[in-house]
Amino acid sequence: MRLILADDSVLFREGLVRLLEEAGHEVMAAVGDSVALLAAVDEHRPDVAIVDVRMPPGQAGEGLRASLTIRERRPDVGVLVLSQYVETAYAARLLAGTPEGLGYLLKDRVTEVGEFLESLERVRAGGTVFDPEVVRRLLARTTRADPLSRLTRRESQVLEQLAQGLVNAAIAERLHVSQSTVEKHVNAIFDKFGLARTPGYSRRVLAILRVLAILAIWTAERRCARLPRSPEPGARSPEPSPGVG
Repeated sequence: MRLILADDSVLFREGLVRLLEEAGHEVMAAVGDSVALLAAVDEHRPDVAIVDVRMPPGQAGEGLRASLTIRERRPDVGVLVLSQYVETAYAARLLAGTPEGLGYLLKDRVTEVGEFLESLERVRAGGTVFDPEVVRRLLARTTRADPLSRLTRRESQVLEQLAQGLVNAAIAERLHVSQSTVEKHVNAIFDKFGLARTPGYSRRVLAILRVLAILAIWTAERRCARLPRSPEPGARSPEPSPGVG
């Protein structure tokens, strides 16, 4: 597989280049900023670009913007975005367009070499890969009002595998169940998420986006809870403490 790698950390970049080359892939270029990334993609036409979300010059989503540009200019190039933390806004923007050949993984996933390389292959093949850690965090915090709370334990496990872009046969193998059982659970997830079969739309991707939407709402609520509350109308300000003198 022909790859372009973009990450501003020299140590991470060199380590990932070695890992990929040892796995038999060809790293056409390894760069440290978004401008060099776009130039390398135009020059080398890789199968997949592996991109860090935050890169110079601003460290505020340049990698994401470059990824969206790649998708616009070179729709045949797969994009696998790596992020240090779960950043729902970035993931949602990335998946909001054409989802084929796209991935969003936490950097920690690279240490699980086999799974990371499998994710890379799925992106190259036109699949959508989403880090299962987001799903795990959501499932650990569900409330009765959340659609996720309606999932059974097995359905939650299947949703986690869906997030990694696995097809039903691969999910069945991982969970040691039959493929027909997986199909039953997948359809149950779609029903509980209210995802009707619609021509031109992938319900698997829509399920991932639904998870992102729930996480985005929770993030916004948490931020609002940290904001200082305005005083009630007519409330008196606290009396200053008397000075000592």
